[in-house]
Amino acid sequence: MRYFLELSYNGDPFHGWQRQPNAISVQEVLENSLSTLLRGKTAVVGAGRTDTGVHAKQIMAHFDHHDTLENQDFVYKLNSILPAEIAVHSIKKVKEESHARFDAISRSYEYHLHLKKDPFLSKNSYYFRKSLDVDVMNEAAKLLLNYTNFKCFSKSKTDVKTYNCNITEAIWIKNQDQLVFKITANRFLRNMVRAIVGTLIEIGIHKLYVHDLIAIIKSEDRSRAGYSVPAHGLYLTSVNYPKEIYIDGRKQR
Repeated sequence: MRYFLELSYNGDPFHGWQRQPNAISVQEVLENSLSTLLRGKTAVVGAGRTDTGVHAKQIMAHFDHHDTLENQDFVYKLNSILPAEIAVHSIKKVKEESHARFDAISRSYEYHLHLKKDPFLSKNSYYFRKSLDVDVMNEAAKLLLNYTNFKCFSKSKTDVKTYNCNITEAIWIKNQDQLVFKITANRFLRNMVRAIVGTLIEIGIHKLYVHDLIAIIKSEDRSRAGYSVPAHGLYLTSVNYPKEIYIDGRKQR
């Protein structure tokens, strides 16, 4: 039987999601904890590969097990094994062919930054010291919805078949001295959100202009886009799937 786990994690102590030979990852910790609880080697497949230091408010992962697992009891036991930085919220039975990565129909991210020094935000938000023109940043962000090829924001030397992504939301929200960039798409390229944020910041300080964004996208040249902002301000906030993959016909909460 195949199950989907819904979990969240603070990415600060981990070298990203994916298991690595010489560094601790979220996948490794989760697999080791599941293997202990289920008394047998258990592999998990995540919805995506977050980079070192990136957080997840919600991410899904699938694994296989021969027994029926009860939601509340299983979640309680698994959380008791996992470190404080990882929390499992639910487990749901899905159809055997369901895949946490390939069946996702949309993903959403947030990027957090603050404009006033705050010791309580230093590890989970990017401290940006200059004032930002949020209106012009939102004007530029809206343009992202008009394009699909985002090679200019992709990490170099990445092995992908297409650079096309369908962005359905891109907006900055300001709350006093804090800013949150929200973006949703069917898929994302490696480093894409951090490069987009860096480019929009450069527009926000008037180093670049709104019309420059169009030229950057059309160029398909990463060197023409803005810098990649630090990982610790980035959060994967949700991953959505068609309801048909769930055995009970319901989407995750």
